[in-house]
Amino acid sequence: MLYHLYELNQAALHPARATAEAYRLMWRNPLNPASRTALGRGAAAALELFERSTRRYRKPAWGIDTVEVDGREVGVVLRTVLSKPFCNLVHFERDLMGSRRRKDPKVLVVAPMAGHFATLLRGTVRDLLPDHDVYVTEWQDARFVPRAAGAFDLDVYIDYITEFLRAFEGDVHIMAVCQPTVPVFAAVSLMEAQKDRAVPRSMTLMAGPIDARQSPTAVNRFADGKPLSWFRQHVITQVPWPYPGMMRLVYPGFFQLSGFMGMNIDRHLTAHRDLFHNLIRGDGDSADKHREFYDEFLAVMDLTAEYYLQTIETVFLDYKLPKGEMRHRGTPVDPSKVKRVALMTVEGEKDDISGIGQTEAAQTLCSKLSDGLRAHHLQPGVGHYGVFNGSRFRSDILPEIRRFIRAHQRRKSALGRALSRVA
Repeated sequence: MLYHLYELNQAALHPARATAEAYRLMWRNPLNPASRTALGRGAAAALELFERSTRRYRKPAWGIDTVEVDGREVGVVLRTVLSKPFCNLVHFERDLMGSRRRKDPKVLVVAPMAGHFATLLRGTVRDLLPDHDVYVTEWQDARFVPRAAGAFDLDVYIDYITEFLRAFEGDVHIMAVCQPTVPVFAAVSLMEAQKDRAVPRSMTLMAGPIDARQSPTAVNRFADGKPLSWFRQHVITQVPWPYPGMMRLVYPGFFQLSGFMGMNIDRHLTAHRDLFHNLIRGDGDSADKHREFYDEFLAVMDLTAEYYLQTIETVFLDYKLPKGEMRHRGTPVDPSKVKRVALMTVEGEKDDISGIGQTEAAQTLCSKLSDGLRAHHLQPGVGHYGVFNGSRFRSDILPEIRRFIRAHQRRKSALGRALSRVA
């Protein structure tokens, strides 16, 4: 019923949004003398603010068409190399004909499945591309996946990661950002326990809740303060007609967005007030930056109910992974089995979603991993998003990740050559 009411509200607002956009164009039209007056600029700014505040934002485009490699611009083409009902494995293929960089390390970036689309990592991918061959998991919006495709829970998520890793046959470095640190860590642990030869060369876990008991944030306290039944009763609803996923039980994206906005409501109100004033002043650069950020931030996707509830229970209520109680289809997830895969953990000093120590806990859980295969980086002065995006990521964090990946690219290659000689 909640989803139906939301859709009815969106439909009711559509004529008002269309009218607002039409009048905005009228007030902004250079042929209209009033467009150069304070009244005209104020009216256009108010109408744009209304339209943007009531709009439903769709999945953004990646917008990565070129990248600079070795001082020259090369084209980038997105290709889907594996397609699953709930996820596509996308390759950012660089046009490197004649370049010596064809041996760049392959990096599988596992995007968060926590309400936003994978394009939230646009900056991360763009910064990785000059020195890495990048693949990304592009998770699908559950409201567009028919019920006939079956269920998707944390176990299926781990299955997907395992299948994607096996497609690379061991020649890949995996990077998990935020939420996927838990399923990625679990998948690698299970593969190590099975002595799977397709384990990645290295694993980089960034700003994720491996052990949510460490430095609990407002997000952790909110989840921990309620029983699982509360989430099932209050935030799970059915996808309405006419979406392909009609009648699928989901945690709607608009609920997640409400939570994101509520955490920093003053900041968002100030940002929209500043947009209004920048539009009146004609500060197009500042207005464009606002639009770029909020076009991404306000675009959200639905999560399947079974995945959301299992994640809440496993990660935030029962802390099953750090307690040694997590299972995947009945098989224990034992991080102490990780011996071959190099591990790097990255945290932000001011992270208000995954507190300090939550990601680094993976280092303790990998009790049998040698010191030479470990690295940890705590970045001063950055919050959650700054761990994987922005100027501090480019200047301080990415160089550390690049060195870590290069070191273990060489290590495993040398080991493989040595084993070949022995054979």
